[in-house]
Amino acid sequence: MNPEYPIYIPSKGRWMSRLTVKNLTAKGVPFRVVVEPNEYANYAAVIEESKLLRLDENLSELEQGSVPVRNWIWNHALAEGHKRYWLIDDNISQFYRLNRNTAVPVDSGTIFRCVENFTDRYSNVAFSGMNHLGFARARRKSSAKLAPFRFNARIYSMTLINSAVPYRWRGRYNEDTDIILRALKDKWGTILFNAFLGDKAKTMKMKGGNTDTIYNTGDNRRAFAESLAAQHPDVARVTWKFNRWHHEVDYSAFKDNDPRLRDGLVMPSSINNYGMKLVRINGTAG
Repeated sequence: MNPEYPIYIPSKGRWMSRLTVKNLTAKGVPFRVVVEPNEYANYAAVIEESKLLRLDENLSELEQGSVPVRNWIWNHALAEGHKRYWLIDDNISQFYRLNRNTAVPVDSGTIFRCVENFTDRYSNVAFSGMNHLGFARARRKSSAKLAPFRFNARIYSMTLINSAVPYRWRGRYNEDTDIILRALKDKWGTILFNAFLGDKAKTMKMKGGNTDTIYNTGDNRRAFAESLAAQHPDVARVTWKFNRWHHEVDYSAFKDNDPRLRDGLVMPSSINNYGMKLVRINGTAG
């Protein structure tokens, strides 16, 4: 089972690694990679051209990181008439289903359809998506149980976007967090799924993307953190941890603007596993 909504993968300088592309290709999941004209030939040499979208210009020259590309994708999704669309980073190495404290690799696009169907139950969800495997692992080491999803939290890297939301990506840094906060402040809802996860290469550890440009501030990412605090001083602050500067956001301010169920929705009366089964391959669950 594959996603109903289209998957866009903005990519720069990663035609050799193409982690997300390889992962989705192995699962038979459709996608399109959005690339700049000066790198199109490199990507076309390793990816079918039917799966490539070529930008009109080299938007990285605007020195805003992926922001202009993300806005181009949003407009493209609207032009094609998509109610929602997926925006997925190009460095996702694997996707998982988290069940009974075990993150099990999946071999199809079914988890995307699960996220879509659950999200479509609500009339005011702006963004939803899958959590990072590392964050789920951190919680599972504690005594607290990890809920299958959370309302009104940040969504990074693997995001299902409501095309009708009246925002666009902006700035130079932290565009994910910024747009989530703007939506939450206007009483839109978000859903972060722990039941479905993705693992990705660590920031600054993989060449390409924003690693050598936007993220390379030379100040332990202080400018990166301060920019969000300046945009949202009411909920964001700068903090030092893990040997570099970070932004820290208080999402408790949005605990009361839960997503609203669509009018006339008939809730399912039984569990639907969408045909997913836990099987062992070479002694490993998958």
